[in-house]
Amino acid sequence: MTTLAVLQPGYLPWLGYFDQVTQADYFVHYDDVPFDKHGWRNRNRVKALNGPVWLTVPVLHSGKFGQLINEVRIDPQQNWQRKHLATIKQMYASAPYLKDWLPKLTEVIDRKWESLVDLNLAMTDMLLQAFRIETRMLRSSELGIAGDKNERLLKLCELVGATKYLTGDAARDYLDVGLFSDHGIEVRWHGYTHPIYPQLHGEFISHLSALDLLLNCGGESKVVLKSR
Repeated sequence: MTTLAVLQPGYLPWLGYFDQVTQADYFVHYDDVPFDKHGWRNRNRVKALNGPVWLTVPVLHSGKFGQLINEVRIDPQQNWQRKHLATIKQMYASAPYLKDWLPKLTEVIDRKWESLVDLNLAMTDMLLQAFRIETRMLRSSELGIAGDKNERLLKLCELVGATKYLTGDAARDYLDVGLFSDHGIEVRWHGYTHPIYPQLHGEFISHLSALDLLLNCGGESKVVLKSR
């Protein structure tokens, strides 16, 4: 049995993203679909003293309506790297694993990025390595598969020989489950119960960037990620 999962790449994704990756044999970064300006492609949250704060990567979007995720460029006029690193260092100064991961995090963030998706995939890859996740990763823009939503996803399944397609509840609005069934592919709906783990700054807050888990739990992060 081979399972495929497909998700749009985001900036420092949350735990549910990585849980879905762990349940798949193949995972496709769906990077040639329209960019959602107010979604999670270029931002995520970390925990501050008074609650969550946003880390947002500024992008060029004026006059670029309908651009695909892999076409989005980062605004070179804004020094977002310094702000993100300063926020992380300040908010996680007491986190037990900040010193372990800050050099790698700094190295990734401080590169001269032009493409948002390249930044996102590098950050995701860093977290995949930290969580010791070895799912085989692909990028849809490199596969040359066309069609409507259902056709493309079906073809991706067939490309990797998947017998199961793992997807989230948001897909219930458009996914043609019967089409997949007709091609011998079972659709599974991904659900995630967020774990509670040791966290700084008072009462536990869920649905932050997975960076929060890594800096608080270090090598135990994969165990926590799957404990639900």
